[in-house]
Amino acid sequence: MATQTPTAAAGEPPTEEQERPVRPADGSQRRRRTGRRSTLLHRLDLHGAPYAFIVPFFVVFAAFSLYPLIYTAWISFHRAELASMDLMEWVAFDNYVALVKDERFWNALSNTFTIGVLSAVPQLLMALGLAHLLNYRLRGSTFFRVAALTPYATSVGAAALVFTMLFERDFGMINWMLSLVGVDNIDWEGNKWAAQIAISTIVIWRWTGYNALLYLAAMQAIPRDRYEAAAIDGASRWQQFLKVTIPGIRPTIVFTIVLSTIGSTQLFGEPLIFGQGPNGITGGADNQYQTLGLLLYEEGWKNYQMGRAATVAWAMFLLLILVFALQRLLKRRSSRSS
Repeated sequence: MATQTPTAAAGEPPTEEQERPVRPADGSQRRRRTGRRSTLLHRLDLHGAPYAFIVPFFVVFAAFSLYPLIYTAWISFHRAELASMDLMEWVAFDNYVALVKDERFWNALSNTFTIGVLSAVPQLLMALGLAHLLNYRLRGSTFFRVAALTPYATSVGAAALVFTMLFERDFGMINWMLSLVGVDNIDWEGNKWAAQIAISTIVIWRWTGYNALLYLAAMQAIPRDRYEAAAIDGASRWQQFLKVTIPGIRPTIVFTIVLSTIGSTQLFGEPLIFGQGPNGITGGADNQYQTLGLLLYEEGWKNYQMGRAATVAWAMFLLLILVFALQRLLKRRSSRSS
């Protein structure tokens, strides 16, 4: 039999049962809790998902980039040997002072700069011209693009070995071709400038196609109506290239210059293999093509002085920061003047 809640008569005060608030049904409470949970999950998904996606990058970056960078800086302030890294001796800035006074450092810095210029400037100019040719409608353009990228896919060891045989003094193909026009055999490894030109040739061969495809992608993003407007104004192909193409791909050019600068500073594999043995570590008998990367390797894994090797590594890092700061300063001045 159903029970009914008694109601108060007119003029009578409500009873205790009538004063109790009516509680909502269990289903209503459950729906309310479910709605709160869904709202919370929606907020977490909306605000927390982006951080969840980028967390793996920062974890990998901290483990393999940030920590080695900080630890290398810490080692550079110590006298540390490879065989006894747990017995480091604090020397403060002594390693940096010794590095500045070391003639090998300035020789390696000079070689790194000259090899960088000899390889980067022709490489980027050739890549720009190659990209300009590939930008036209050619038969088999896909084949030429893949062919341009093939040297980049080749390992540095294989490329350096092949070019080492080509530049061999007595039986190399380069000297054979030069002998056809009356040029005597060149000692490509023993001569300073010849060795640097040979190493630069390896770098040019490997990276020209890669940079050409970067330029090609940037060229294809330029609207075609700009070229049509320039042609209507009477601009020739060369004028269109200078006035339309170059300004349109300027950010990509800056990007490739930055990449080439970093690659030149860290140049290691090509001169190491070109030396064909112990001379590869020292950059030749007279250090004629020793780069900063080779000097770092020599200090750490030949002389077993990890403190000095870490100092060279941080000198390379500081040089890159200095180059980028100068580049930004020149860019700001040019933008103000224009």
